Amino acid sequence: MPNPRTIIIGAGHNGLVTAFYLARAGLKPLVLERRAQVGGAAVTEEFHPGFRVSTLAHSAGPIRPDIVRDMQVEKHGLKLIVPEVAVTSFSPDGCALTLYRDIERSVESIAAFSKRDAERYREFAAALAKLSKMIAKVLALTPPEIENPATQDLLSLLQVGRSVRGLGKKDTYNLLRWAPMPVADLVAEFFETELLRATIAARGIFGTVMGPWSAGSSLVLLLRAAADPTPAGGNYFATGGIGALTQAMASAAQQAGAEIRTNAEVAEVRIGNGAAQSVILSSGEEIPARAVISNADPKRTFLKLVDPVQLMPTFTRRLQNYRVNGTVAKLNLALSALPTFKGVNNGALSGRMQIGPEIDYIERAFDESKYGNFSRAPYLEFTIPSLTDASLAPAGQHVMSIYMQYGPYKLRDGSWSDDAKRKQLVDTIITTISQYAPDLREKILGQQIITPLDLEETYGLTGGHIFHGELALDQVFTMRPFLDCSRYRTPIKNLYLCGSGTHPGTGLTGASGANAAREILKDLK
Repeated sequence: MPNPRTIIIGAGHNGLVTAFYLARAGLKPLVLERRAQVGGAAVTEEFHPGFRVSTLAHSAGPIRPDIVRDMQVEKHGLKLIVPEVAVTSFSPDGCALTLYRDIERSVESIAAFSKRDAERYREFAAALAKLSKMIAKVLALTPPEIENPATQDLLSLLQVGRSVRGLGKKDTYNLLRWAPMPVADLVAEFFETELLRATIAARGIFGTVMGPWSAGSSLVLLLRAAADPTPAGGNYFATGGIGALTQAMASAAQQAGAEIRTNAEVAEVRIGNGAAQSVILSSGEEIPARAVISNADPKRTFLKLVDPVQLMPTFTRRLQNYRVNGTVAKLNLALSALPTFKGVNNGALSGRMQIGPEIDYIERAFDESKYGNFSRAPYLEFTIPSLTDASLAPAGQHVMSIYMQYGPYKLRDGSWSDDAKRKQLVDTIITTISQYAPDLREKILGQQIITPLDLEETYGLTGGHIFHGELALDQVFTMRPFLDCSRYRTPIKNLYLCGSGTHPGTGLTGASGANAAREILKDLK
C-alpha cells in the first residue's frame, strides 16, 4: 500500500485553512471533498439560468486577519467588497434605520429616531470594541484541558486572566454580566428605540436556536463582535460570490503543497488499535492515513464515519446530547429588476437588510419554532449582492439572498421533504418581504429554497445547523463540542476535528481551522 497520508475530510473553509497550514509546514495533506466543488457552505452556484448567488453563506465572518495575511488570498484572485452600509432595518410604519461601518454616520442616522440613542450608540460601540479585542485573543487560543491541565494550559489560562484584568474594573464587570444575559436585556440597557434594539439584538440570535429573550444570546453577539466590533456587524462580500473566497483558499493550499480531490466521498474512517489508520471512499478505494482530520460536524464524524464500537459509552452519550438541530432556511431569488423598498434609497440596500422590527417580533417568530412550526412572520436577513457585483446577474437584473428564521429542522406536522411545506415556506418569506417591497413578487424570475433538511442532505450539516452545533453557554470554549473533545484531538488517536463544531465555531472566520492546524502540527511534527 502507498505511504500513509495526512487526510482532511471536507473542503469547507476550515478544512482548506487547516490544509494550508499543514502544507506550509511540509506535510502535503490530501483533502477529500464529497461534492464536485470546494467550499462547503461557502460556495457560489448558478440557481437559475444566468443568475449566480452565494448559495448559503452570503457574507464572510470576516476571515481572521492573520489567516488572510498568511494565505495571501488576494494574490489567488479574491477581491473583497466591503460596503459602507452595515445593515438597513425595515419597520412596518414605512421608516427604515440604516447603520454604517462608520460609527459617526450611524450616530447621525440614529439621531433621526432618538438623540439619546445616538449618544448611547457611541458608548456601546466603544465598550464592545474594547471587549472584542480581549475576546478575539481567547478565540485564538486552544481551550485548556480542565481535568488534567498541562503547563501550556495553565499559561493559556494565565493569558486569559491577564487579558481580562487589562480590561479594567468597569469592562470586566460588563463582560461577566453581559455574556449570560438575554440580548434583549442588553440592548434595552442602552437604547429606547425599538427598531434599533432589534437591529443590534438580531446579531445575537442569527443562526441559533435562541430568541432575544434566551439566556446567553448576548454571548453570541460578543463572539461575533470579536471578528467585527461594529455593533450591527459589517459586510464582507466577494466578487463572484462567497465561493470566490474558498476558491482562493483552495488555490493557496494547493500552492503550499496540498492535494485536493473533489467527488471523493469518505464513507468510513477505519480504526485499528484505537487509532485512525485509513479512510475508505464510497467508491471502495482505501487510503492509508498518518492522521485523519475531519472538517465535518462532530455528530457526522463520529456517528456516520466511525464505527460506534470504537467509542466509549460516556463519549457517545455526550455526543448524542450535543445540540445540532438548526432553525435556518435559505431562499435565493432571481429578479427581473430591483424591487422598490419603502422609505429608503437604493444606496441603503448595498449591505445587509433585515426584517425584525421589534424584540417581541423576533421572539414571537422564535416561539413558533419551539413547537415545531416555521414562523409565519419570520425574522429575515437578506442581501442583494448584484448591487455591488454585477457579474452575478444579467445586466439590469438582480439576485436576492435571504436567510429565514425560524424554520425548525423537525416539523410537528409533516416534513421538509413535502413539496407543499416547501411552497408554504417560500410564500411566507416572499409575503413578508412584500410588505416592505410591494413589487417584489412580480419581479421574481426563479427561486431556490434550501430547508434545514437540505442543509443536512446536500451540504452535510447534521440537523441543518449552519454552525455545526448550537453556540450556547454550554457548547463554547472548553465545552465545544464537549469537555473531553474540545482541543481538536479526539479519544481516537490520530483522528482530529477542525470544523465549526470546535472552538470558536463562530462562522466564516477560519479560526477553527487555524487553531486546529496549530495543535495537529504539535503532534505530527
